[in-house]
Amino acid sequence: MFRSIRWQHDAGRHDVLYDRLGRERPMVTMPGYRKGQHPPNYGLKLPAEVLTASEVRALMAACPRRGPSGVRNRALIVVLWRGGLRSAEALDLELRDIDQAAGTVTVRHGKGNRRRVVGLDPEAFAVLEQWLTVRASLGVPRGAPVFCTITRGNMGRRLGAAYWREAIKKLGVRAGIEKRVHSHGLRHTHAVELMREGVPLLVISRQLGHSSLEITQQ
Repeated sequence: MFRSIRWQHDAGRHDVLYDRLGRERPMVTMPGYRKGQHPPNYGLKLPAEVLTASEVRALMAACPRRGPSGVRNRALIVVLWRGGLRSAEALDLELRDIDQAAGTVTVRHGKGNRRRVVGLDPEAFAVLEQWLTVRASLGVPRGAPVFCTITRGNMGRRLGAAYWREAIKKLGVRAGIEKRVHSHGLRHTHAVELMREGVPLLVISRQLGHSSLEITQQ
């Protein structure tokens, strides 16, 4: 699929591949990118960055308005934010895990291989349904993850974790958010919002898929 590699030495540029149509494709979108390597923040105990609802909406608004990737990324942000899913849990979702009638999402293999069902509020589920409608029109292969790649010749693969880490970081910059923007921060934001709404700690713990209340309290 990829015919050449060009090394970019300009400031702010990364290695770039070209697909068979001659379009640039960043290395970070390649399967196995950084495989076997630790992330830059490996071993660091960084404090949780909790966003406000307006900041999360600004993050969603920073997604491209045109094209299916913007619809997909907004839906992924909503699932992470309003469902409190871990990034890997969201990226592993399949169509069978989405119950549109009940407004729920099933995490089949959470941390510790624990299964749980998470509810989304109607506003959040509407955003997810927009992506499901667009996704159905793209000819995504049967059995592909909900949040899949959508480029020609690479349709239907699991969206890469490395790609998403870079994408959400760039969206945070575009949205003008000064805080550190990352997927797990949306999970923390969800937990804090539930706490402020008076939801019992046990319910929050179950929503997040924690193994103990102590983890939720932290």
